[in-house]
Amino acid sequence: MAILLEEIIRSVEAFLKLKNSNQKPYVDPNLDPVLLVPGIAGSILNAVDHETGHEERVWVRIFGADHEFRTKMWSRFDPSTGKTISLDPKTSIVVPQERAGLLAIDVLDPDLIVGRESTYYFHEMIVEMLGWGFEEGKTLFGFGYDFRQSNRLKETLDEFAKKLESVYKASGGKKINVISHSMGGLLVKCFMSLHSEVFEKYVQNWIAIAAPFRGAPGYITSTLLNGMSFVNGWEQNFFVSKWSMHQLLIECPSIYELMCCPYFKWELPPVLELWREKQSSNGVGTSDVVLESYRSLESLEVFTKSLCENKADYCGECIDLPFNWKIMDWAHETKRVLASAKLPSQVKFYNIYGTNMETPHSVCYGNEKMPIKDLTNLRYFQPTYICVDGDGTVPVESAMADGLEAVARVGVPGEHRGILNDHRVFRMLKQWLNVGEPDPFYNPINDYVILPTTFEMEKHHENGVEVASVKESWDIITEDNNNGDAGTTVSSISVSRPGDDQNPQAEARATLTIHPQNDGTQHVELNAVSVSVDA
Repeated sequence: MAILLEEIIRSVEAFLKLKNSNQKPYVDPNLDPVLLVPGIAGSILNAVDHETGHEERVWVRIFGADHEFRTKMWSRFDPSTGKTISLDPKTSIVVPQERAGLLAIDVLDPDLIVGRESTYYFHEMIVEMLGWGFEEGKTLFGFGYDFRQSNRLKETLDEFAKKLESVYKASGGKKINVISHSMGGLLVKCFMSLHSEVFEKYVQNWIAIAAPFRGAPGYITSTLLNGMSFVNGWEQNFFVSKWSMHQLLIECPSIYELMCCPYFKWELPPVLELWREKQSSNGVGTSDVVLESYRSLESLEVFTKSLCENKADYCGECIDLPFNWKIMDWAHETKRVLASAKLPSQVKFYNIYGTNMETPHSVCYGNEKMPIKDLTNLRYFQPTYICVDGDGTVPVESAMADGLEAVARVGVPGEHRGILNDHRVFRMLKQWLNVGEPDPFYNPINDYVILPTTFEMEKHHENGVEVASVKESWDIITEDNNNGDAGTTVSSISVSRPGDDQNPQAEARATLTIHPQNDGTQHVELNAVSVSVDA
């Protein structure tokens, strides 16, 4: 039912943007620069041929993705350098730098037309910020990086230092607002820990969004054992297979650095559970089914045994890809670096985390009827999750535990990637970035922020009928400064969905009222209500 209300709200927002699309881009030269830092898999990666110099996108691409991914992206970890090196000796992986670094983190497959929204990353935030007056290359920048690598790899951190310096100079010596998403928060924190003076010199505010400060335990456990999918729906038929992704991630330090932090005092420690079939102790040849439970450090033995026979076929060559203990040792040192990070006195830190989503915390394989007989077959079992509150990927408990003195920590209902285009997040960013007039509804309390906005939703459920109402408003700028003479206009919108075995019948109706103002603005109000009836 909430989806129908969301459709109405987004359609109105699209209408308002289209209504004003013929206006020239607004640029505010007084804004302080912003640098956007993505998370894992959030940067376009190109493969460069050493002989010809030809450059081809290998991440993300939908069509022909799996072959190019296995050929150009599969890699092995070098413990002497801490770097993951591509198996293909003829190519190197680079990040495109066009549009001041924004191209690499905007739309991850720019060639896709149908279903392009599935590869949107920072796109909506970039569009929103350009509307606030930011300008690419002068006040708005992006930092893409090879996400296969460790978050404390010297090469990556050196590039980040260069990026900070270049942004500082391009903006006329203004200090930078860094906005990171997901694993990008770990990269920024590693840099802050190892290069505190440089960080303090160039950065004034750091805003972390959906950062897995203490790991993403349930999600990463299943990733190491089963792989992961980055797109859903029909695109999976053309995209990188889950198996190909699994073989890559086994050799990626960044994945090991996202594992559960074993030294954090979790309210409820994450566990890996296995239903195992074992020989009965009565000596008559029967077997018993038992449920085994392993905490984070104990589960490493399970990873080792389950992946001991893991292999990949690379161009006809069979390559062993077991659980990598050398990467595990490297990741352990990364966690030490993260734990020792201190916020410089001149830098303000803000933390936004996602809530209200069922988020994997502990993982269970097998069941009483289908127990695990051989750990090497574990990767063929589908996991079931014990979930907690979070954004679907990162538990609230992990995201909140930044270990820093935060100006504000804000929980926003939303999904891990979707939170980047949440209008409540945009409103907070405007406040913290000092864009426009101060928000009269902004009210920090202690370490948290309560932010009443013009967005209000109420829900009521009784006797199989669920009713939800929403109120939303916008103030938009128009070209006609005399539109206050025009009258108020009222329009109606309706959306319906027939019921089926999976979803109840639902209908939503809305009234859109536009009040012209004498100052060249229009105040837009939306009042909507939806009703669903259980089947």
